[in-house]
Amino acid sequence: MNSLHSLSGDPRQNQLLATLSDLEWHRWRPHLQLVDLSLGQVLCESGRNPPYVIFPTTAIVSLLYMTLNGASAEVAVVGNDGVVGLSLFMGGNATPSQAVVQSAGQGYRLRAQLVRNEMTRGGAVLHMLLRYTQAMIAQVAQTAVCNRYHSIDQQLARRLLLALDRLPTDELAMTQELAANLLGVRREGVTAAAHKLQRAGVIRYNRGHIVVLDRHRLEQCTCECYAVAKKEYDRLLPMPLAA
Repeated sequence: MNSLHSLSGDPRQNQLLATLSDLEWHRWRPHLQLVDLSLGQVLCESGRNPPYVIFPTTAIVSLLYMTLNGASAEVAVVGNDGVVGLSLFMGGNATPSQAVVQSAGQGYRLRAQLVRNEMTRGGAVLHMLLRYTQAMIAQVAQTAVCNRYHSIDQQLARRLLLALDRLPTDELAMTQELAANLLGVRREGVTAAAHKLQRAGVIRYNRGHIVVLDRHRLEQCTCECYAVAKKEYDRLLPMPLAA
């Protein structure tokens, strides 16, 4: 991981960091390190104790569960709305999922021990992290329901919307093979679903590059899972913390 020790970017592009009060912000800021996150980079392996938590700003990270035969499926997405390393907040240390960068960009890292120290302080930061954890549980639960009951067409539309919510543009870098791995389905199913969206004028797809042409129609193509998880996040976060 390439660490850039100057804070040349803006850590408060991350919505959780943006909720910090002045008191917490001045305590955290000297310890935040800007890092470049490259496509496919593994930030944390399953069962490992991560040395840092990562607050993405322009990158998107997938939390994946792996099977014994090497297959994988995405259970949650983390972007500028959250943080990678929830196990540190909950006292479990080791994480049960693998965190992999699915859209290159930047983020800020904070040493795990500093996060543990914050947990012992309690107060506003602890409440914020617990609210975020609740929002993530909702996302994981809704993903499980979606993967079980809804079509590949709906799942793909939901996954594209999750990426759009965490990017500043309507353009995504995602191959059909990557989408299939994230959804835990066959590539042929993703190919057919992408062609349907393209024929309907919802997206334009070319060699791993997706441009969303009509977000409103894309939302109509997905199931209720996207809106349910988003509503829960918006209910819990972001909200300013008391000083």
